[in-house]
Amino acid sequence: MIEQSAATSLVAPPETQIGFIVRERDPLNLEWPFDQLDSFLTPNDQFYIRSHFTAPVLDRHDYKLTIGGAVERPFTISYEELLAMPSVTRPATLECAGNGRVFLSPQVKGAQWQLGAVSTAEWTGVSLTALLERAGINSEACEILFEAADTGKPKEEPIPPGETSYSRSLAADKAGDVIIAYAMNGEEIPIDHGFPLRAVVSGHYGMASVKWLTHIRVLTEPYKGYWQTSDYGYWEYDENNNPMRRALGQMAVKSAIARPRTRELIPAGSGYRVIGAAWGSNTHVVKVELTTDDGKTWQLVRFLDEPQYGVWRRWEFDWQVPQEKGTYMLRSRATDTEGNTQPEAHDKRFGSYVIHYTLGIEVVVR
Repeated sequence: MIEQSAATSLVAPPETQIGFIVRERDPLNLEWPFDQLDSFLTPNDQFYIRSHFTAPVLDRHDYKLTIGGAVERPFTISYEELLAMPSVTRPATLECAGNGRVFLSPQVKGAQWQLGAVSTAEWTGVSLTALLERAGINSEACEILFEAADTGKPKEEPIPPGETSYSRSLAADKAGDVIIAYAMNGEEIPIDHGFPLRAVVSGHYGMASVKWLTHIRVLTEPYKGYWQTSDYGYWEYDENNNPMRRALGQMAVKSAIARPRTRELIPAGSGYRVIGAAWGSNTHVVKVELTTDDGKTWQLVRFLDEPQYGVWRRWEFDWQVPQEKGTYMLRSRATDTEGNTQPEAHDKRFGSYVIHYTLGIEVVVR
């Protein structure tokens, strides 16, 4: 049963923001303290919030989703009709593509996320495939475009003239990875997470999971919109070494240490339970290693969760803290089913995005 809220508002009620780290108030951008990682699913009132513009207020009774573009039978469907369709439920981890940006040196522009712009929820909705089958997708389709109701003027250069709506496209062959979700952890999706509908794209960075969804368009040519090229893009080079702008997509394999916290004081000679999580894209993480001596030696951790594609696995490690007092550097590194392992340094082609190198957590033993 999906629990429905009695009313909606422009931002989450103040009581639901307790404990968040504020990265921006207008629009609302909040991260949760990653050192509070305990449960597999992130409660709705702790799930990080990433907004590009002020959250729009959409009425469930007037709401319509339009499916069109290169289809044989374009149609519009109401919120209630979507609720009546066969549903699917599955977990998915969403991570902001700029998560960890505060650790880049020199400092870069953008929200200074630490580690908490990542969360996992169980999403319920209608499969995108079911909607596309009803519409009759054109055989020449190459991408699916998701268009949202939020509108405004971007803050990062280059800034387009006038206002723009948020929109992102996805390769058509990835449609099976998408849920058009109306529920989050068994409850109606909160407004700051996209009420009444959002796309949830498993294995992709959070910008692909478009909130406040109003239109789904099937395209026969690659989408070149602002949020696909100017922002949320990276540089790639062709065979002639010419730089080309590409759209960010799947999450890179990554692990992060939740506890101990940076500069945490730990008694010498004690036992300490190191806690973290690892995730990736349409593969799953098969191995996480931990070093407590800044890379001199690595040891395997124990997983707390079963492997699932596009979903994090929490892990733990029992560290016998040395008797020798001083500063120690802990790092973790993950490897996925395809053999991809976290790098030791940031790939500058990605600018202020895709920060998945092995970050060090410095602790003080005394």
